Amino acid sequence: MTTRLCLLLLAAALLGPASAFALGLPPDSRVPGGVAVIPIADASAPAPQVFYGDRPVLVVNDNGWKAVVGIPLDAEPGPQELVSGERRITFEVMPKAYAEQHLTVQRRYVSPSPEELARIRAEQVRIRAALTHYSQELPGSLRLALPVDGPESSPFGLRRFFNGEPRRPHSGLDLAAPAGTPIKAPAAGRVLDAGDFFFNGNTVFLDHGGGLITMYCHLEQIAVEPGQWLQPGETIGTVGATGRVTGPHLHWGVTLNGAMVDPALFVENR
Repeated sequence: MTTRLCLLLLAAALLGPASAFALGLPPDSRVPGGVAVIPIADASAPAPQVFYGDRPVLVVNDNGWKAVVGIPLDAEPGPQELVSGERRITFEVMPKAYAEQHLTVQRRYVSPSPEELARIRAEQVRIRAALTHYSQELPGSLRLALPVDGPESSPFGLRRFFNGEPRRPHSGLDLAAPAGTPIKAPAAGRVLDAGDFFFNGNTVFLDHGGGLITMYCHLEQIAVEPGQWLQPGETIGTVGATGRVTGPHLHWGVTLNGAMVDPALFVENR
């Protein structure tokens, strides 16, 4: 046996079978806005199909087939169910209390005009289509780099009040950075959509495969086009203050099987 062959066999033994060694599974966090990592079948079994409600779930082989399930922020604590063929797999969602955040914004972002409401409704359809998109290709990685180098100014899940009025919880992670700061793709992916939205300002959606979608909001400039393939670290655009904001920052969102989940669960080196 040659030295080269010995080294190759040793590397294969260390890496094990094709698994999530490279993918890097997120931590199991069974709370609203979290991610559940649930064993489904042995590694030798055919790749299973798994559904959470009516949505397909990302399934990876990591020493056995595992479902990586995004849990919606509005999920009620208690038993939840996955379906795989004839099997029904139950898991428990635990309660989590998120903090409150009170912000003051322009009045139009709290009480839009009829024309603005019509625009918002049309954009909601477009946004939902991007965030619930599912492609059969698996992500190259489930560990994401931060798209900008900056402190977290608003964490995921905050119960938000704009001008004293309650609104939907904060469904992303805000990263503070000066206007014009380049925003980098945290993993390989294809640009699903990009444009100017009423609340989100200049926004880009990336499809990483298997129902993993990332969203980048309030950009000053968009540097990509729909259909474009990005490698990790390529520039998406620049930090700005477009849409409903109180200052320049990046709002970074992550969806998995159509559910907005905490981006921090996917960040590498955490």
